[in-house]
Amino acid sequence: MVELRFHQRTMWEGWFPEEASGWWEEWMKQADQVLDDEELLDSVYEAQGRRWPKSRRRGRKQTPSEVTLRLAVLKHVRNWSFEETEREVRANVVYRQFTRIGAQKVPDAKTLGRLLQTLGPDVVQQIHQRLVAVAQEKKVARGQRLRVDTTVDVATLCYTSLSL
Repeated sequence: MVELRFHQRTMWEGWFPEEASGWWEEWMKQADQVLDDEELLDSVYEAQGRRWPKSRRRGRKQTPSEVTLRLAVLKHVRNWSFEETEREVRANVVYRQFTRIGAQKVPDAKTLGRLLQTLGPDVVQQIHQRLVAVAQEKKVARGQRLRVDTTVDVATLCYTSLSL
């Protein structure tokens, strides 16, 4: 069963946001503004609903779309593996708050990999386009073009010989 976000907060989550919000890094504050966009969440929600034929209404509850999107962003910003993402989010209260997991259980590395795999390249492309549009609207980024040099150079490879 697919959820958009966790519905009920615990007592711990009600107290903690005021305390931990000062510990956020600057990029997290800007990303938080951009990731609150409903269109972004809807694209992830739709992708999770297509995972299995009746997964939208039946079965165990999946990780909410909001948490999936924020875990993906954190993983790619920090350039972590799935295992590192699981370990860091489980241990760090600031990351728990950013990903909106709170006191809930953090998805393990295998589950996280499967969740991000369900998005697929089309949904990732939609997310990227929408992220740029929202960032421009909220004046988080100017939206200039980025040029990357992918020039290939020829290199001479010398193979070592095993004979002495």
